Amino acid sequence: MSERSQASAHPYQSLTPDVVMDALASVGMFCDGRQMSLSSYENRVYQLHLDNGDAVVAKFYRPGRWLDAQILEEHAFSQELTRAEIPVVGPLTLGGSTLNHFGGFAFSVSPRRGGRFPELDDPEVLEWIGRFLARIHAVGAVRPFVHRPALDLASFGIASREWLLSHDQVPLDVQSSWARVSQQALDLIAAHGCLAGAPASPATPSHDEFAHDDAIQRIRLHGDCHPGNILWTPLASPASAQPGPHFVDLDDARTGPAVQDLWMLLSGDRQQQTRQLGCLMDGYEQFRPFDRRELALIEPLRTLRLLHYSAWLARRWDDPTFPIHFPWFGSSDYWQGQVLMLQEQIEAMREDPLSA
Repeated sequence: MSERSQASAHPYQSLTPDVVMDALASVGMFCDGRQMSLSSYENRVYQLHLDNGDAVVAKFYRPGRWLDAQILEEHAFSQELTRAEIPVVGPLTLGGSTLNHFGGFAFSVSPRRGGRFPELDDPEVLEWIGRFLARIHAVGAVRPFVHRPALDLASFGIASREWLLSHDQVPLDVQSSWARVSQQALDLIAAHGCLAGAPASPATPSHDEFAHDDAIQRIRLHGDCHPGNILWTPLASPASAQPGPHFVDLDDARTGPAVQDLWMLLSGDRQQQTRQLGCLMDGYEQFRPFDRRELALIEPLRTLRLLHYSAWLARRWDDPTFPIHFPWFGSSDYWQGQVLMLQEQIEAMREDPLSA
């Protein structure tokens, strides 16, 4: 792997426990000293106990990733979902805003909500999640994002590939094969007009105005709806806890096709994925119609995520936590594996889509 630029001091190195507590104190939340780092690579997220006995989760956003307007738009979306009685964990309003600043960091504070991974082998659980995803999408279709970007071929695919090649991230012994197969994959994705991008929606469109002629509708999405971002509260939980799923981390909320929030919940072979998809659809279509044409986008979206993930790791390598947690990244073996996975994705994109 080629040499990457290493910053002498990454901004997060100044985010000490004292800075975290002082940031919360600046918005009237005083900690009792108990602080635990939660799993997050893109941002820094901490669970903190307050001196009144409550516990909260504080998120310190990665400097330079989102504009304040983009973060606030995500927060506004979560508040819309909450008003619609959809179980989304959103930020608290503190000092008149959901987004505050301290020590050079933008941060938000949310209530702590416990839970475990959902049992995705259970048809009833999948149907339950499908119902709530439909309700999220019904709200997401009401108006567009103005500031947050779209999930499309240009941003996730073409930009990722060009950045990796222009910054010499792919070793020379793999570079030509990876460049060739990644371009083949992007050429196949380009055949799907929805992922190639579409004209921007009017500032205040009606529901139907999201569709351009007979194009697949693009709506506001959770954007990163993998099982780790769905916390499940069992029916046997205390009366104060709402049973079922609640959704966390809308940090990757973008505009895109509804199926983006469904495909990451599928796993296993084709038969297993078909069964899982059917259960999700059983719940989803109780609240919102689903355009079956979007099923043809599952493998293209999976391919875009594969390319975007490699670029994300490379772009974050100056963050000291990345070499620690991803030591295998960047080797010739890693990139040979990416070539094989892209070849598999090309074959998958040529197959008939899943049906439900």
